[in-house]
Amino acid sequence: MADDLTLTVTLRSAALDARRGIVRLHPEVIAALALRPGDPVRLTGPGRTTAGLVARAEATSSRALLYADDLTLGNLGMRDGGQVTVTPIPVVPARRVTLAGPAEIVAVVSPEMLRLALLGKVVSAGDDVSLLPQDVFADSGNRSLVEAARRSLANRVGYAWTSTLLSVVDVTAGNAGNAGDAGNAALVTMDTVVGWQDGPTAAAAGTAATRPVHAEAPASTDPEVPPPSLDDLPGLRAQAKELEELLDLGFHHREVLQRLGTRVALGVLLSGPSGSGKSALVRAVGATVGARVRTVWAPELAALTNTAAAARLRELVPSPAAAAEPSVLLVSDVEALAPRDEPGPISTVFRQVLTEIVAGGAAVVCTTSKPESVDPALRAPDLLAVQLTVPLPDAAMRREQLGVLTRGMPLAEDVRLDDVAGRTPGFVAADLGALAREAGVRAALRQKDAASPTVTMADFEAALDVVRPTSMADSTLEVAAVTLDDVGDMADVKQVLTESVLWPLTYPDTFARLGVSPPRGVLLYGPPGCGKTYLVKAIAGTGKANVLSVKGAELLSKWVGDSERAVRELFRRAREAAPTLVFLDEVDALAPTRGQATDGGTADRVVAALLTELDGVEDLRNVVVIGATNRPDLIDPALLRPGRLERLVFVPPPDAEARTAILRASAKSVPLDEAVDLVALGAELEGFSAADCSALIREAALAAMRDSLEATTVTAANVATARRRVRASLDPDQVAWLQAYADNHAPQ
Repeated sequence: MADDLTLTVTLRSAALDARRGIVRLHPEVIAALALRPGDPVRLTGPGRTTAGLVARAEATSSRALLYADDLTLGNLGMRDGGQVTVTPIPVVPARRVTLAGPAEIVAVVSPEMLRLALLGKVVSAGDDVSLLPQDVFADSGNRSLVEAARRSLANRVGYAWTSTLLSVVDVTAGNAGNAGDAGNAALVTMDTVVGWQDGPTAAAAGTAATRPVHAEAPASTDPEVPPPSLDDLPGLRAQAKELEELLDLGFHHREVLQRLGTRVALGVLLSGPSGSGKSALVRAVGATVGARVRTVWAPELAALTNTAAAARLRELVPSPAAAAEPSVLLVSDVEALAPRDEPGPISTVFRQVLTEIVAGGAAVVCTTSKPESVDPALRAPDLLAVQLTVPLPDAAMRREQLGVLTRGMPLAEDVRLDDVAGRTPGFVAADLGALAREAGVRAALRQKDAASPTVTMADFEAALDVVRPTSMADSTLEVAAVTLDDVGDMADVKQVLTESVLWPLTYPDTFARLGVSPPRGVLLYGPPGCGKTYLVKAIAGTGKANVLSVKGAELLSKWVGDSERAVRELFRRAREAAPTLVFLDEVDALAPTRGQATDGGTADRVVAALLTELDGVEDLRNVVVIGATNRPDLIDPALLRPGRLERLVFVPPPDAEARTAILRASAKSVPLDEAVDLVALGAELEGFSAADCSALIREAALAAMRDSLEATTVTAANVATARRRVRASLDPDQVAWLQAYADNHAPQ
């Protein structure tokens, strides 16, 4: 066993480690230092010392290397390839941590949220840290709180939260009974007092907050952040008008209500995707009606002990003097305090507090991005009686939001915001703001010395490559830069898809004018690898609609009720995001024929839920469903009747002409030698699917690399080599059966 080892530091880290204070060592090096994964170590360089948490590197990694990220190298003041001494240190909890950061971050990130972002990290005075949570060794008891912090950071800070760096000003190590020494490396826990330099401080999770709390202002009012104007929130005017009318009536026209012998309950549940502007909407409306808005972050209170959380909740009830003035209590991410599945004692106290506030004449607005996870008891008539929804913006709304976000940008003449809006399905206001900022940064990097810099369309193109929608990251299909026009051959298939999918999403008024309902869904079936998923991506690129994608098996759960809830949640999001394309891949796994499963009835209940959503009491407007499978015979027949997946579209294997088109598309960026005849090659690839043709081109390029890493072209000999390696994957019997199925189900 060694006390310390000197290793070479190299700039390479796993994606989950980046900027999270994780360093990786060979398993034998970890054993030699008598460490376990998750243990802290001191890293000593030529000029500076920092600390990190140890994780195992791959068994094939070098024993002489320490794998770290750019943040760790910066804290060491070293470059890639320097020598660093690794020393095990004991796990010492941090008693107090003070940080400094940009003013715009300090203004919107509460100390409680900051503590959750640092939870489980080893910090040292003088180091830089990121807001990315350390989830490699996350405590399962705090995982839900950390996830809530991640969503709230994305909501409040925007895309920049993943790249923001903070400075550790001071660290006091040791337990409450042991002062420790300032500046030592220590582990941030839920008992750590975390705060901003010359700013607010969050107490330990088991105690009340250290900041002064007054009866008139028990929650943060964010005085340094002015409320936005309603003109800066395009797409939310309908919700803003409804909320404004409600608050104006309750605050300024109570005498009218009294004369009518009635009252209005000012409790509102505001739902919508993270980053869609829910909190900004409430603050803007509050300023319009002259009400003071107090903000509370629900996960902050949920992180406290029951006693401390109950005390903080009681402080939210305004005094009689304060109740006379119009005020709005804004509770963000309310599902953390009032969960649907496991409501605890704090949920009861929370409901009582909200009842007292609403009964006293003040307003309460609770926001959530997961309305299905909120305790239904909150929606009682005397609590959150009004429910408003902020929808996912469509292309027109995104265009309007981009116009506001780029209002102060010098845009070049080639910038087409309509095209940018069309290429950003699934983006909410925060994502579009991140996109505009990224485009501005790209422009600044290109024109550091320019007197009149401008943002060009190329800057937006580059930004689109790195900025992704955060609100639907778990189920959004990445829209490819292809359309149906790029799909060679299959004219009949493209015609059916245009009529069944694009027309209902693009021309709903025409269907209404003619008095007919558009097709509800389409089933694509065909042999594996023949382009069913590619067709859906092309449709998404053509239709410019929001796209929700889910594999059939992903909705299945062994827990009773979870699968049906997942189906309901999928279609709820689709309705809110309309016009929407829902893509169910491998739909035969999701909706098999009922009565034949051996899973205790789970599949049958899922099929029933899916049928109800497709053709139930609640209308499915501006939503089209596409299912894909290579086993249409396994799908429950009720799913294929008119009004559900009524159009059956056979995607045949490519013929010679189609194979040639696929080869050309796959070889678009491959430098083929002039001797390579793709037409002749396509003719001889009988039995090859579209995926096989793409694999053939890829294998030919690899064959050229095997011949020489300096190769500049792919020769006919390389293609011949690839031809011997890549085999046809289509099963003739399966293709014949699917063709017969298509003939039997073709319209007469």
